Formats: sequence, C-alpha cells, structure tokens
Amino acid sequence: MYLCEIIFIFQFYMDRIDCFVSYAPQGDALRREPEVASVEVVSGAWGRTEVWRKVAEASHTEFTLVYTKPTELSLVHYALERMLQVADDTGAAMLYADRFVSRGGEVTPSPVIDYQMGALRDDFEFGGLLLLRTSVLREAVADMPVDYAYAGLYDLRLRLSRLGRLEHIGEYLYYEIETDLRTSGEKLFDYVDPKNHQVQVEMEQAVTDHLKAIGGYLAPVFKEVDFSEGGFAVEASVVIPCRNRVHTIGEALRSALSQETDFPYNVIVVDDNSTDGTVEVIRSFLDNPRLVYIAQDPSWHGIGGNWNAALHHPACGRFALQLDSDDIYFDEHAVQKMVDAFREQRCAMLVGCYRITDFNLVPLPPYVVEHREWTPENGRNNALRVNGLGAPRGFWVPLLRRLNFPTTRYGEDYAVGLRISREYQIGRLYEVVYTCRRWGGNSDGNLPLESINAHNFYKDRIRTWELQARIALNRSQKPGL
Repeated sequence: MYLCEIIFIFQFYMDRIDCFVSYAPQGDALRREPEVASVEVVSGAWGRTEVWRKVAEASHTEFTLVYTKPTELSLVHYALERMLQVADDTGAAMLYADRFVSRGGEVTPSPVIDYQMGALRDDFEFGGLLLLRTSVLREAVADMPVDYAYAGLYDLRLRLSRLGRLEHIGEYLYYEIETDLRTSGEKLFDYVDPKNHQVQVEMEQAVTDHLKAIGGYLAPVFKEVDFSEGGFAVEASVVIPCRNRVHTIGEALRSALSQETDFPYNVIVVDDNSTDGTVEVIRSFLDNPRLVYIAQDPSWHGIGGNWNAALHHPACGRFALQLDSDDIYFDEHAVQKMVDAFREQRCAMLVGCYRITDFNLVPLPPYVVEHREWTPENGRNNALRVNGLGAPRGFWVPLLRRLNFPTTRYGEDYAVGLRISREYQIGRLYEVVYTCRRWGGNSDGNLPLESINAHNFYKDRIRTWELQARIALNRSQKPGL
C-alpha cells in the first residue's frame, strides 16, 4: 500500500483525524490539499517548531495523525480503528505502536518500548506513526517559547509528557521503510559528531527547560571532596574487568602496566570465569608486582559486580581508573594525567577523551570523542538526556565504596555516574588518554533489536529512578512544597 492510498484511508476518518505526512522534499512550507484533507511537510522538517505550530493550526478534528518518516507507509487492517480505540480508553496525549520495518527489502518485526518518566533520550524510538490528541497538541504548541530548528519534535513530546500519557500500543499496526542500515555500533557516536553540535545545543536546552518544569533540574552547587582520607596502599588502581578476552587482554595489561607515574599505582584485573584462555594470558603477567589478580566465583557478577570486587579489594588505590579489556591507553602518561586532573579539579569522578580505531589501531570516524557538550554548570542535567558520559572514567574510591555499581553487564557506569553527579561535580580531561578499539567482539558492536530495546529500557529506568530522586531532593530543600 503506497502513500497515496494511505491519504485516501485517512480521509475516511476525517470526522476524527487530520493527517500529516512527510515524504520527498517539495518546498519549504506546509500546504493544504482539500481533496484529501491532508498536509505535506518538507522532509526532515519535524525538528522545526514552526512546523508544529502550523500543524496545530491546521488540525480541526479530535486527533492529529503524523507520519514523520520520508518513506512509504502501509497500515495493517483496522490499525486506525485500534489506535482510536486505545486513545478513547486511555485518554492518552500521544499514542505510538510497534511496526514492521523493511531493511534492504527484508521485512521484520520491529517493536518499540514503553515510555517512562526517564525516557529523556532525544533519540527515543517511537516509530514514524504518531497519533496526537489535538487539544493537547495545541496546548503544548501554545506553550513553546523557543523556535527550534532541530529540537522541535523533541520539545513537543517532552511537553506532551507533562500534559498526559505517551501510550505504547504493543501491537504491530503498520509497515515502514528503514533508510539507516548501519549497525548499532556504527550509530553509537552520532551524537558526538562535531557536525551535530548545534543539534546537541538545542536538545540540551529543551531537556533543561523540561527538567525545570517538572522540578528535576539541579543548580550548579556541589559537595566538596576530601582527598586526605588515608589507608590506601597506592594512589591509583587501573581496573580491568574481563571475560573471554583472550585476543585483547594481553595488550590491555601491557598498556596498563607500562604507565609512568610519580606515585605508586597498581593494576587490578578481575576475571569473570573466562573459558577461552584469558586466564592463562593473565597469569603470564603475574611476575609483575603491580598486578593484582581477582578470580571471581561462578555466581552472577556482570561488569558492575566485577568493578565492586576491585573497589573493595584492600589493594585498591584512592582513585580507580577504567581500562576496558579490549582497549589500551593512548600513551604511558595516561594514569598520571588523570590523577593530576583529579587533584586539580577536586572532583569525585573524572572523564577523559578517547580516539576510535579498528582492531589494528587504524583511526575511525569520528576519530576523537571529547564530549565537548558537557559543561560544568549544566552537565549533570544534560546527562539525563545522553546515553553515556564518555571514557575513560575515573572514580574517587571512598565514595564508590559507599555507592557501589549496580550488578549488571550494561549501563553500570552510566548509573553510577548519574548518582555521583546528583551531589558531586564530574571533572573533564579534554585530552586523549585512551584508545577505544571497535571490532566484532565489542559488546555493543552489532546488537539484535531485542538487546537494543532491553538496554534502552534499562537506561530509561536508571534515568527514571535518578529523576525521581532529584525531584525529591529539590522538594526536601523547599519546605512547604
């Protein structure tokens, strides 16, 4: 079923639905088509606030149906009836559904996930088809003081979420065509690409305004840290959690053990029951007095549990510095630079910069990831929008021993980073100290959709919990609210 047929079907429901579709660029303005009572929108224009103002003005029925993708759309039989039924039953401000997606000619089920309070990612996947309650749409648009060029749709759905529910219909109601055929690993660094800087600026403004509106914004006031606490055998520990990394753990250990510092440091490698020869590689380094080897018991640990084992080990230093088991430090001065930055910035957590390469260390775009979008004043608020805080990460161990990492294998670093930022400043070292190698063995290299959805849902849940805690914190500081 092609776009022209969809317009005809939409006309059948014109007593309740006005329809707006996006496809190939045909000018820079909205125009009305009386014969089918629909509107064409220039492709890619949904990020513009002015487009939503025109859509709200042009909608005259109870609901506004929007298709935001510039490709053909096909509806499952009685899909619109079902969407209207759920809209009537729930009173939702916006509804979205699972769908089938055609990628390179192959059609597969493509479910999305439930929206929740912490689903603040600007890349949250709703699918292309959105049913909006027109009265709520108009109320949201009327309250938009900023004319965005990129964040219009993001701003709109944040405002809609304050006015009502964003309801996920867990049923396959339409077909759409996917035009971005890259793997999950290839999409991972889109938001830090320098060409997207202005996009990120707008998205940050939108989420910051949203946090202020719901009481979740935190002013730039931070607790101080005291680095005088004693009892540490060394000043810093490089922590390497690993499982089945026989091809890379040796290079990681050589990189960590060859650091040059003006203070004592060690390397704690935590092996989580590897079965591929990783343990034998680790043991070949045990003649180095700097190496501390922790062999986990066979119960569940995840990456977070492996980190906790290192943090609570008596040999752990004052600062714990991350090194993934398939990565290496940029040079032999990385540990010194990170500890110096801790001391200078007096922060509880530190994030450096890294370069991206393939397995053989050939640079890959976007080459260097600096996270320049971070600002000391607003970083911890914007952290609720992005999906990660960067790498390599370092932690002030006395605080981490109180907080601990969640016992998971994904999102554990993001969770603890959000928790730290609630009270403490996260420092930044805008210098490359880490080499991140992208290869087929990366845990996020080419994930199936089920894993992507599970990961995103968990991170949204982390954000929900953190947001709830921040709102409660603000209320506790304002008696009478």
